[in-house]
Amino acid sequence: MKEKLYLNQLMQEYPVLFSCREDIEKAFEIIRDSYARAGKLLVCGNGGSGADAEHIVGELMKEFYIKRPINRQMQETLSTFGQEGEVLGKHLQGALSAITLTSNIALSTAYANDAKPELVFAQQVFGYGKKEDVLIGISTSGNSKNVIYAMITAKAMGLKTIGLTGKTGGALKELCDVCICTPSEITYQIQELHLPIYHTLCRMIEEVFFGCNA
Repeated sequence: MKEKLYLNQLMQEYPVLFSCREDIEKAFEIIRDSYARAGKLLVCGNGGSGADAEHIVGELMKEFYIKRPINRQMQETLSTFGQEGEVLGKHLQGALSAITLTSNIALSTAYANDAKPELVFAQQVFGYGKKEDVLIGISTSGNSKNVIYAMITAKAMGLKTIGLTGKTGGALKELCDVCICTPSEITYQIQELHLPIYHTLCRMIEEVFFGCNA
């Protein structure tokens, strides 16, 4: 299984992450099983972690490492719309459904103004979430209140939950089905370790659904 090779490669390049290996593998299994059930991924975080949330979505919604041409049937259907349809058929890519909860400015500012600002991620989980879905909450401290509220909402709705955090895991750890606690307590170092972790997860997931034209 190539997925295992990618995980092994991560351990070779970042031996400091060996303590996280089991949780990374469990997170992969949770995300894989969600996509197999036609679920989607919701991702949230603040600041740099918010940028990471958008980065994860960007890697999943289009090709990351493997080419993802759409299937022949869809290409043929699109071709019935003429030249524009042929362009779509040629350039659209297979997608793994993922939504970042950090980028809807109109909703976020309206909710912050009209309701309770720290519930803005929770509100989106409540609106988007289905029991087949997974929520990834990114918080270097593990104590970001808006991420905590989102996790509680997800748990109450039956979603699977994954945390990506620092050494202690903070309050987030107790709310996650899996919490990947990177071995650092320094914010920028935690963020630097989060990147290769989620890149590896994205590559593993892509391999399952698009490897060898799966």
